Amino acid sequence: MRQLFDRDTWIEIFQSIRKNKLRTFLTMIGVFIGIYIYIGLSGASKGLDNGFEKAFESIARNSMFVFSSSTSKPYAGYKTGRRIQLKLEDADVLRQQVPEIMAIAPRNVRGNFGTAPGIIKRGARSGSYSVFGDFPEFTKIATKKIYDGGRFINDSDILQERKVCVIGERTQKELFDEDEDPIGGYIAIEDVNFQVVGVHKFAGGGPFDNDSDIFIPFSTYKKIYNTGDNVSWFTIAAYDDADVIQAEKDIKATLRRIHKVDPTDEKAIGAFNLGEVFKKIFDFSNGLTFLSLIVGIATILAGVIGIGNILLISVKERTKELGVRRALGATPSEVRNQIIIEALVLILLAGIIGIICGAITLAGLGAAFGGGDFPYENPTVPIPYVIMSLVLMIVLGILIGLIPAQRAVSIKPIDALREE
Repeated sequence: MRQLFDRDTWIEIFQSIRKNKLRTFLTMIGVFIGIYIYIGLSGASKGLDNGFEKAFESIARNSMFVFSSSTSKPYAGYKTGRRIQLKLEDADVLRQQVPEIMAIAPRNVRGNFGTAPGIIKRGARSGSYSVFGDFPEFTKIATKKIYDGGRFINDSDILQERKVCVIGERTQKELFDEDEDPIGGYIAIEDVNFQVVGVHKFAGGGPFDNDSDIFIPFSTYKKIYNTGDNVSWFTIAAYDDADVIQAEKDIKATLRRIHKVDPTDEKAIGAFNLGEVFKKIFDFSNGLTFLSLIVGIATILAGVIGIGNILLISVKERTKELGVRRALGATPSEVRNQIIIEALVLILLAGIIGIICGAITLAGLGAAFGGGDFPYENPTVPIPYVIMSLVLMIVLGILIGLIPAQRAVSIKPIDALREE
């Protein structure tokens, strides 16, 4: 350890590096590329993780959208092509029979699925917007960011069939004056006056939402549009520890039983499983991280072996020098430590340069793709991963340095002095 802080040790190391600059550079490339690949791929996969988490931060990860279509097979006396209509009571049956469900929100809409948008008026201003009939439970699945002073639909709104609404940012800009507070104001939906109780900030709560959506109580929606207990689709969230793919299968099977659909009919009940998409994305990201680890370690190992080989050559070239040092009283441990420290310096120097270059590359990727439409955000490598890579390089450096070090120690002073 004392030798590590000896000034003469470091002078000798840097003299050796300067003496063979090209050879030193070439031997360091392997370690540099290995750590650069590891940092680059690990950071890139983390950026992908962060991007998708940000893109869907407002919606539960284990969520799905379940909807109905027409049957593709005859069953129980019903012909092919029968249109399945989801009902409000289906939600209660699903809650009872599918234990994986954490929250379920029946939803209706005007302005999506090919339906005509709602005609909204306010004085002389008017526009066409999507109008959703919702329950408060929807916010357990897809969080709605409501601006200060407002709120979302609550249970009292449902029970009392209140004519209240939550409007979007764009709707506010188009129907209200810039300096006008919309909370407490009124808009006409299908010529029925609704009081604005909140303005939501668009955050991507699902594939059907945008910044102009209007939300009203489900009970009020069905009276205005005369939909009865019909439901356009269910937004469902499974528990975090649930198998979301199995949950989807159970939900579909339950709805087929309720509506007398052939158990093998895959077209009558459809679903968009966001949880499955998340799982594939994160599995890919984890695979990319693991690949970066394998490739990085393999490349670092190859580079370390190259450094070991070069040090063996260096020891052979310095046979006379080492013999002189032994003859002057240098102990075997001092000679061994000298070679090991030299190996560590080369490996850590190449590794640190690789980490710095990898970090610069990740910063460039973040600046190029972050904040845009592509789901990519803040590509970084956790500090423990960087520390782990440095520890790995130190361990490999010591192990690979022992080979040339032992070769140096095995040189007899008398034989070294005879070396020409």
